[in-house]
Amino acid sequence: MSTRLSGLKRSLLPQSAAEPVQTGPAAGLIRIDRLPEQTLQTLQTLQVVSLPMTCLDRHRVRRRLHTPDGLELGLALPTGTVLHPGMLLHLTPEKAYPIEAAPEEVLCIFPSSMEEALKVAHAIGNLHRDVQINGMQLCILHEPTMELALNRLGVHFERSTRAFLGKPAWEH
Repeated sequence: MSTRLSGLKRSLLPQSAAEPVQTGPAAGLIRIDRLPEQTLQTLQTLQVVSLPMTCLDRHRVRRRLHTPDGLELGLALPTGTVLHPGMLLHLTPEKAYPIEAAPEEVLCIFPSSMEEALKVAHAIGNLHRDVQINGMQLCILHEPTMELALNRLGVHFERSTRAFLGKPAWEH
């Protein structure tokens, strides 16, 4: 069957969310073009294979992904889709594949006063970076520019490795 617009021989209907692609170098690739039904009951009855993803990875929804158990997924989700920890990416009759926030390098800032916290927040905002707030602790993705800015402000901060639930720098 060919399309009238391009003359290419291809199916007019999109492939299903979990249909293996059988041709070319992508043999064995499972195409994911929509997310499965999100139910808690599903995770209780199936083996769970967590898919750790960084903040940036959760925004990249058009790429190949290898699961910890060796499955190859071809993400072809609609542009603008953002994956969040806990969401199901793929389901098989035996397994569920939920998204998990992977640990990544962050800067944890410990302002000593509200005034210092506001100065730090202003500096972070000027660079259009997202911040994760836990009480009086601020966490941002590590980058040399932010480390330099924090040193100039004289603020106490530490480099740490933990899950970051904010947005990557280019998202702002």
